[in-house]
Amino acid sequence: MATVQVRKVVDVVTDHSIFTVAPDQLLGTPDGWVHARDAEGTVVAWTHARKLCRERLTIKPGYEFGYLMGATCSDGTVGANYVSLVVNDKAFAGRYAHCLTGATGLGARLEPVTRPSGYLRRDVPGFRVRVVSSYLADLMRQYVGGDAHHMRQRFPRVVLRDRATFDGFLDGYTDGDGYRSKTWSGRLLVSSNASFLRELSEIIGARFTPRLDGLASHLVVVDSWEKRGTFTAEQHPVQLKETSWVQIHEVRQREAGSKPYTLYAFRLEPYDGFLVNGHLARQPW
Repeated sequence: MATVQVRKVVDVVTDHSIFTVAPDQLLGTPDGWVHARDAEGTVVAWTHARKLCRERLTIKPGYEFGYLMGATCSDGTVGANYVSLVVNDKAFAGRYAHCLTGATGLGARLEPVTRPSGYLRRDVPGFRVRVVSSYLADLMRQYVGGDAHHMRQRFPRVVLRDRATFDGFLDGYTDGDGYRSKTWSGRLLVSSNASFLRELSEIIGARFTPRLDGLASHLVVVDSWEKRGTFTAEQHPVQLKETSWVQIHEVRQREAGSKPYTLYAFRLEPYDGFLVNGHLARQPW
C-alpha cells in the first residue's frame, strides 16, 4: 500500500454508495476498465464485500437438489440468512432435511413446533427444518429470479440440468403443493403463481389454463409426460454469482482547498483488482 497527495478527486455516485477516488482510478465495467472521471452513465461491477468472508457451499446437482428446490418453491421460506420449511407431515419434513443435507452439505434436522390453523382455529403440531446460511438463501433467490416470494418467484430452470434433478423437483413440489391421483397415473400441482405453472407446463408439454377468479390454478402432470419429448436439458450455474452490475449515476469533480487529499494505492499480488465500497477497481496503468 502507498499514499499520495493530490489536489483533485472525484465522488462516484452509484446505486449503493458514494465513494471518492482519483480521477484516473480504473473501475470495472462491461466494456473493460474505465477511468472514474469518464464512468458516469455506465455500470460498475459490485459485490457485497462483507459476504465474501462467509462459508461457501458446494452444491451437488441430482435428485436431492431437485427435491430441495421443489419443496422450497412450494412450501418453504427463504429469509435474509436462512431457509426453512414448516409442515404438519413429519415424513415430508424428514425427506426435506435429508435432501437439503445431501445437496448442500449443511446439517439439517427436524424440530417439533406448533403452528396456527385457520381452519381448526387452534394451534396444531408440526415440524420445522431450518438452516441458517445467507449463502444458501442468496442461492435460492438467484435460482428463482431474485425474489423468492411464492407469488413472484420464477420457475428455477436450474433444475433442468438432467432428468434426475427435474424428477426430484416434481416430487418435492408435489409433496408441498400437490398430490398424486388415486384414480389415474399422475399428479396435480396447485399454485396461485400462474406464470410459474405456465413455464412448467411448457417443459412437460401439457396444456395449462390459469384461473381468472382469483383462486389457485392447477396443472395436471401425467406420468407419461416424458413420452411427449418436450424435456430439454439446460445448463445453468449452480454456484452463487456474487457480482452484479450497479449504475453510476454521477461523477462529481472536487478540488482541494488549503490541504491536499490523501489517497491510498493498493496492490494485492498476484491480483490487480480490489474493492472500493464493494465496487471493483484496480490501479491505473
